[in-house]
Amino acid sequence: MDKALFDEMIATRRRIHRRPEEGWTEFETNWLVVERLREIGGFDILLGTKVVNPEAVMGRSEKLVKEAIERALANGVPQSFIDETEGYTGCVAVLDTGRPGPTTAFRCDMDCVIVSETADPAHVPNAEGFASERPGFMHACGHDAHTAVGLAVARWLAEHRDELCGRFKLVFQPAEEGVRGGGAIAASGVLDDVDQLIGGHVGTFARLGEVGLCHTGFLASTKLDIYFEGTPSHAGADPHKGRSALMAACATAMMMQGIPRHGEGTTRVSVGRLVAGEGRNVTPVHAFMQAEVRGSSGEINQYMVDAVENIVKGNAVAYGVKGRIEKAGEATTLDDCPELLDVIRSVAGGIDGVKRVFDESRPSGSEDCTMLIRRVKEHGGRGTYFLFGCNQNGHHRADFDIQDTESLPVAFEVFTGVAKKLNGLAA
Repeated sequence: MDKALFDEMIATRRRIHRRPEEGWTEFETNWLVVERLREIGGFDILLGTKVVNPEAVMGRSEKLVKEAIERALANGVPQSFIDETEGYTGCVAVLDTGRPGPTTAFRCDMDCVIVSETADPAHVPNAEGFASERPGFMHACGHDAHTAVGLAVARWLAEHRDELCGRFKLVFQPAEEGVRGGGAIAASGVLDDVDQLIGGHVGTFARLGEVGLCHTGFLASTKLDIYFEGTPSHAGADPHKGRSALMAACATAMMMQGIPRHGEGTTRVSVGRLVAGEGRNVTPVHAFMQAEVRGSSGEINQYMVDAVENIVKGNAVAYGVKGRIEKAGEATTLDDCPELLDVIRSVAGGIDGVKRVFDESRPSGSEDCTMLIRRVKEHGGRGTYFLFGCNQNGHHRADFDIQDTESLPVAFEVFTGVAKKLNGLAA
């Protein structure tokens, strides 16, 4: 890898790491991406509702978006760019070589995790001066690396376009955490002409020097926001006049843990947040829950969703409260694409520093790149996903780190090698 490009890629990752932004609020990161792409030149850059279908957006807070825009403006993002976004983060950069050939898309996500970065002085971002500047927010899943690799790949594509054919689409996706952004990008139709889409992720089951080929394993998932509304009363004088939203929520949380597991595949259920009540001596009127279910197929995941809906309805009746559910995120499963995985296998096997290329199908988390892949497949294309390794203590942890100088070049070499295999003039 060219040293100047390597240095730029690492510096970009560390710059993004300092300014983490949660899903649908990545205006500073999005501006960095667009500014760099315009500096490189040769790309048609699509923003706003050209890449995000507002009707398919999930889990987006207008309040947080407004605050993020104000923060971005205060940190040097121009108002003209904010106007271009129409309030929606996300970007697709299109490079047309001018020669007939396939359309290949690479996907990179941009958002952070709501985690406070460790203050341990031995933690590399602290030791080398690029730790998060925003308490409570951290790139604890590696999306800063994904975006930096994507920009390095963009520069490489532009510099090598005379050796390539067809078109490339680089998808810089918002709101992967909570699987909220992929569906809205897919629903925009911006990928409907794509012949093949490839996504990648740092870490997970891959250690440093390894590349994992994902055959299956991602779980279909639905993120659910659950609301209960009760009736207030004086908890001492008139407890019989009140109806407790808190008790309905607690019962729901407990009953969700008891949903019978499906005999034909893996299931998961989690209640990650429950906020309720107004005060010690007031029957709780409001309760809010953030929950999720997962399944090894869309049908099994829907079985879990249906069970949660029944529990909420039943407890609303039992506790005399109002209950409602909003879908806040969605991902599907990953279908095997052996032909594309074989391309990645052949590329990864020739990369310096890669000691092991392995096949992966274990159930793990969920990924809304699956929504992009599904859309591409629905229009006759194909898609797949790979892992590039790092030695991490666990994702979404305060001490997460990725050894960027060693892990990022592997991802860069995979993406650019795949570009040569699929869109090279000799391909």
